[in-house]
Amino acid sequence: MEIKPSEVSALIKAQIKDFEKKVEDNDVGTVVTYGDGIAIIYGLNNAMNGELLVFPHDVFGLVMNLNEDSIGAVLFGNSEFIKEGDVVKRTKKVFEVPVGDALLGRVVDALGRPIDGKGPIKTSEHYPVERIAPGVMTRKSVDTTLETGIKAIDAMIPIGRGQRELIIGDRQTGKTALAIDTIINQKGKDVICIYVAIGQKNSTVARLVEKLRSTGAMNYTIVVSASASEQAPMLYIAPYSGCAMAEYFMEQGKDVLIVYDDLSKHAVSYRTMSLLLKRSPGREAYPGDVFYLHSRLLERACHLDKKYGGGSITALPIVETQSGDISAYIPTNIISITDGQIFLVTELFNRGQRPAIDSGFSVSRVGSVVQKKAMKQVAGTLKIDLANYNELASFSQFGSDLDAETLKVLSHGERCMEVLKQQQYSPLSMTDEIVELFAAKYGFLAPLSVANVSPFLHELHQYLDTHNKKTINKLTKKMEFDEELIEELKSAITEFQGLFLDRFIGEKAKDVQ
Repeated sequence: MEIKPSEVSALIKAQIKDFEKKVEDNDVGTVVTYGDGIAIIYGLNNAMNGELLVFPHDVFGLVMNLNEDSIGAVLFGNSEFIKEGDVVKRTKKVFEVPVGDALLGRVVDALGRPIDGKGPIKTSEHYPVERIAPGVMTRKSVDTTLETGIKAIDAMIPIGRGQRELIIGDRQTGKTALAIDTIINQKGKDVICIYVAIGQKNSTVARLVEKLRSTGAMNYTIVVSASASEQAPMLYIAPYSGCAMAEYFMEQGKDVLIVYDDLSKHAVSYRTMSLLLKRSPGREAYPGDVFYLHSRLLERACHLDKKYGGGSITALPIVETQSGDISAYIPTNIISITDGQIFLVTELFNRGQRPAIDSGFSVSRVGSVVQKKAMKQVAGTLKIDLANYNELASFSQFGSDLDAETLKVLSHGERCMEVLKQQQYSPLSMTDEIVELFAAKYGFLAPLSVANVSPFLHELHQYLDTHNKKTINKLTKKMEFDEELIEELKSAITEFQGLFLDRFIGEKAKDVQ
């Protein structure tokens, strides 16, 4: 992308010749050099940063650099026909994407164009992709839970509507699975979901869309895809486009969940563009404004006050780490912007603990404020119980002589870990989660072997739905335990436990015979 002397002299001559031209000519420019999705343009003296430009063949570009005698722009879409000398025109508009109900159930690219083969999207409204985040006075404190359907999260790391909770971990530890399960769990909860796929394979996105469609989640979901095969500008703009679509629904007073999968690739795409635009590199070759890249995106997630509609955007950004290193540049940046993180660990994943959430490193800064009271009552000590278990488990490796109290803590911890295991694409209702944690808290799992915990819980739900529907309905309605409800549920679980153990002992006796 070097500027040739002959081109420079030709431009200077043209500048002198056209010096007396009208101001309108400032709205037209010429491509000096083009390559890798980046165009250097002469002219366009009145162009604004972030303005949309029109190139030949209906290709759009975005102004990124305002140099003294040229403009640097990034191009979107099929730009292979762009060449030096092409005429570029201003639109005098910032970059916008279509928004509205017509996008629900559709898969679109970073420009909001449909890519699912289902025809055009009929919507007249457009929102700018870059908007200033709502101010402090327009916001309301986060106080309503966003039910993920994942026991480990709802119990220990609760997420509120309007919160920004980071999902972080190494490759192939189940980060996307958590986000997709959360989207599936919003069915019937009046939450609009937006999934932004950044730098993923088209086949991966197609599989996710098919899963969302088969579970009925696609009816309230928009998928924005900027695949790995596309150029860096498309990956860069995708999360902002998704956020603009979310803001439309938020301003209608609706609750929105948006997933950015993932911001590591987003940062890499921005670094690529910045280096091609000849911006100064900093730490790890990222430009100096890479923090602002994500802060201005994530700050747009909030819970609006009722005076301003009462809508919310809950953001779940995903970041990939290398060998569990959360002290790298991009992870530390995003940790400091978000309201907590869910940390997934390869070691737990390989041990069969799915989801592989590290309860020690994971935290929600909103905390139990958004939790249902019944969940607080059964999960209040869970994090401490697991911390004690992990400490004693590592200690017990070095000695076989353990006292009764230590064995009790280890036994309880093992069963709690087993309770927190969950199959992918199987989110649970809040009531079912509370019942399982209730059984663990009050020692109903102690007589069982670890292998029998999962079958016990599975059959327990069926038993309670059949024989104790009244108790379950009362819990679902009140979402708070009093002495009477505790005794009712204890009595029901005790009854089932006796049946389960009798059957299990009988089967064991048959095996011995």
